[in-house]
Amino acid sequence: MALWLYRLGRFSAHRAWLVIVAWAVIMGLVGGAAALFMGTMTNNFQIPGTETQQMADKLQADLPEASGGSGTVVFTSTDGLALTPAQEKAISAALATATSVPTVKGVIDPFETTANLEDSQAKLADGAKALKAGEAQLADGKKALDASAAQLADGQAKLDAGQSQLDAQKAQIAALPAGSPQAAAASAQLTAAQAQLDEQKAQLTAGQAQLAAGQSKYEASAKELDTKKAELATGQRSADAASGLRFVSENGKAAIGQVQFSESMNAVTPANRQLLQDKLNTLDSSGVTVDYSKEIVEDVSSLFGIAEVVGIAVAAAVLIIMLGTLVAAGLPLVMALVGVGIGVGGTMALTGVIEMSSISPMLALMLGLAVGIDYSLFIVNRHRQQLLAGMEMRESIAKATGTSGNAVLFAGLTVVIALAALSVTGLPFLSILGLAAAATVAVAVLIALSLTPAILSLMGRRVLSKRTWARNASERKAHDAGATGLSVGESAARDEAKDVARSARGWGGLVTRHPVIALVTAVLALVVVAIPATGLRLALPDGGSEPVDSSAFKAYSITGANFGEGMNGPIIVVGSLPAGLTQQSATVLNLDVTDQLRKVPNVKAAIPVSVSKNLRTAVYQVIPAEGPASASTVQVVHDLRSEGAAIQAEHHVSIGLTGQTAANVDVSAKLGAALPPYLAIVVGLSLILLILVFRSILVPVLATAGFLLSLVAAFGGVVAVYQWGWLGGIFDVPHPGAVLSFLPIILIGVLFGLAMDYQVFIASGMREAFVHGQNAKQAVRTGFKHAAPVVTAAAIIMTSVFSGFIFSHLTMVRPLGFALAFGVLIDAFVVRMTIIPAAMHLLGKSAWWIPKWLDKILPDVDVEGAKLVSLTDAAPASKNTEPEPATAG
Repeated sequence: MALWLYRLGRFSAHRAWLVIVAWAVIMGLVGGAAALFMGTMTNNFQIPGTETQQMADKLQADLPEASGGSGTVVFTSTDGLALTPAQEKAISAALATATSVPTVKGVIDPFETTANLEDSQAKLADGAKALKAGEAQLADGKKALDASAAQLADGQAKLDAGQSQLDAQKAQIAALPAGSPQAAAASAQLTAAQAQLDEQKAQLTAGQAQLAAGQSKYEASAKELDTKKAELATGQRSADAASGLRFVSENGKAAIGQVQFSESMNAVTPANRQLLQDKLNTLDSSGVTVDYSKEIVEDVSSLFGIAEVVGIAVAAAVLIIMLGTLVAAGLPLVMALVGVGIGVGGTMALTGVIEMSSISPMLALMLGLAVGIDYSLFIVNRHRQQLLAGMEMRESIAKATGTSGNAVLFAGLTVVIALAALSVTGLPFLSILGLAAAATVAVAVLIALSLTPAILSLMGRRVLSKRTWARNASERKAHDAGATGLSVGESAARDEAKDVARSARGWGGLVTRHPVIALVTAVLALVVVAIPATGLRLALPDGGSEPVDSSAFKAYSITGANFGEGMNGPIIVVGSLPAGLTQQSATVLNLDVTDQLRKVPNVKAAIPVSVSKNLRTAVYQVIPAEGPASASTVQVVHDLRSEGAAIQAEHHVSIGLTGQTAANVDVSAKLGAALPPYLAIVVGLSLILLILVFRSILVPVLATAGFLLSLVAAFGGVVAVYQWGWLGGIFDVPHPGAVLSFLPIILIGVLFGLAMDYQVFIASGMREAFVHGQNAKQAVRTGFKHAAPVVTAAAIIMTSVFSGFIFSHLTMVRPLGFALAFGVLIDAFVVRMTIIPAAMHLLGKSAWWIPKWLDKILPDVDVEGAKLVSLTDAAPASKNTEPEPATAG
């Protein structure tokens, strides 16, 4: 590999303009593609196959009117007093104009909604009064019917008695002699009595018919009253449920309007978001302050902010101090910007066809800048040293590419593999994020290995300042004068003795003189820093994590203060109803379901929202007691899902959760579950690669253990600052909360790659000195002395670039920038430059032990570029300039 890279460097140096033009064409094509095909980015972290996604798909199919994104608008009076009627009218009028914005499907007017609710309550009260009057009237009718029934029963009894008496008289008359005057008179009298009795019977029958009609009318009225009573009870239950969801605060000082979009929030363009705000911002003239939820104001189209520029400026200052000339310092910066332009430009060009999270190009930008500067710096630094040692310019470029470039290639490969391995997590947005960043790092490596040599060829001697050339000439003259009369071997031995003496000074000398103290102190310090990591809690950011002066944070805070924190993160519950329901029975069933949902701890309100036309799908809204990222709300999501079994058993309704709050919980859970296997893959990969490079067992084990220490310490720092709020004033964390859910897995991938960078640059110099004949303990000092300056500069540069993102305009990126900056700082200065040299000094020769059978089967990757030593006689003969092909780079 070293020979191939040597030839690549030589070709680039001799064909500089060809290489430069080729990269310029590539950059132009990528830029054109980005301008033509760039789409909108998203902060939607849905995972296919999760319950939240399944329920969202069900809503899209069964209740399309309930699908689509939504955002809230919070209205307050600029004087802090209750909103006046005039202001309320102005707000309603402004909300009405919002429907003219493309993709806005409708708005919920808080005052109209509140008025409707109050009107419903008034109608329910009137209905209750009417029902009470009807019940009284029905009771009176019941009494009259009962009295009539009793009277008719008495009349029937008297008629029956009269009939019995007549029948007895008929028997007596029948016993009299036929034709006798007595019989004729009695018979006439009996006939008259029977006629009178029959007339009374007819009257009784009419009365009974009238009673039956009255009874039928009573039963119909009673049934109608029962129906109205049931409707009133249902209406009262609905009103009671709706009363838990307010849109105007009790003190009248705040109101919440809701904007419903016809498409997902990720598809709403920044132009339409701004147009909506322009429509509502006209309320300023009415003395109304308007604040928008994060969904409305979030614009992820801008990648670069002031803080990032400051980070690059610090990196530039470090380069100028280290390289001593603006020309040389500008080269790594230019290489990094070209790499970022191509890598991030290519990523942006794909946003038109791939749904990509906003953090994908941000991570690519962050890493591209950091590694782009460092990788070019390693080659430039090596080339400068070789020029000072007297090597011909283009030969020096080729050899620097073959030696330091070899280490750059391996180091970049570890970063690319670690990032690409994010694909094994099974999380689509994370896979895209990892591949985008990996591609940008790969471009940075290619630019460092081809474009950097080409530019160095054009720069010539200007890569070093005149002062440096003069000082070097003076030093070489003094060296030659001191070597007068000495043989070549004696001069080399003299130079080596000086080199050994110098290696005993400085930080490397101090650590190796007291290796036990250095090792124990450093490990204990990292363990202490890592303690907060035991309380790590993961979630996705909400409005409460936005900057305090942002509209999203103000909307979040005002909503929480006036309506409760839970209003910032409602949970959407989707129910599948049984078949055969009527509209009334479906309404009652939905109220029964929400009654049971309200029994879940920390649920403040639960209301039915809508039901499909076929009465088979219902939507309920649950308002938790606290904000969407709080631990209690996460538990509410779990408890609601657990309650689903009871709801299914009692009401035959199966439920599922969707919405951003539930989705955030699912994403965090999935990411947490993916963390251990991914960590195992990365750790296993580090061991295999380092065994291949260093042909040792203990060095890879030390490197991996050091990486794990850096990782947990970085976690500890993130938890302390962003979850516990320590130093929150410094890092602009006014409201600490859960840590960004995908931060750990990204940190593992990125920090692993960067840690292996520094391990290669530190340990390869130690191995080279050991292979060239130095004893193992001295080789640690020699390798450290040659690698420390460039690794220090590289770590400071990388930390500076990452630190620029700590104050990014994208809040989601801030903790990631801190984690990477803190992790790199710890890994470079505590692990690689303290723990590793101390441990290897204690291990001595055993650090380089490897089983013979393994040594035979391992390919020789020659990361130190030892095969290039005999390629040219231009290489200096003295020991102090030969052994650092990789460490200088």
